[in-house]
Amino acid sequence: MRGRTALLLLGMGLCAGCASRAAKPQPPEGSSGGEGTKVTRREKMPRNYLGEGLASFYGPGLHGRPTASGEKFNQNALTAAHRTERFGSCVKVMNMENGRHVEVRVNDRGPFVDGRIIDLSKAAAKQLGMLDKGLARVRLYRCGSDRVSHVPVEFWAVPA
Repeated sequence: MRGRTALLLLGMGLCAGCASRAAKPQPPEGSSGGEGTKVTRREKMPRNYLGEGLASFYGPGLHGRPTASGEKFNQNALTAAHRTERFGSCVKVMNMENGRHVEVRVNDRGPFVDGRIIDLSKAAAKQLGMLDKGLARVRLYRCGSDRVSHVPVEFWAVPA
């Protein structure tokens, strides 16, 4: 009895191993992938696109303290903290909830909270209309022609 069961299982295994795989169904003509999907493919994104996520703002407790770039933090300037963008680079931040946008200069590192993509100064947050909530869903772009904003002259000036 055991011999027959083993022979039967062996025969079924051989038959299953020889069977062809099911073919992947082809999408209907004229459709671009699945119907109703809203995923933007990477090749369709603009070259200056940096990403999207949550933005927060910081300011009152850190005003006047040095940033990672060495510059003093000014909560009334249009500046931001980003994890990877180089210091002095210009980033356009667009609030996806109300359509407002602002261009900021990166002068600090951060944010150091999971799920957040950028920390803005209080002035930038005010222009985006996110002071009341504290957080906003944003989309980030490099400014036109990847220009680098000027760092204030008094920061680089040699003390007399």
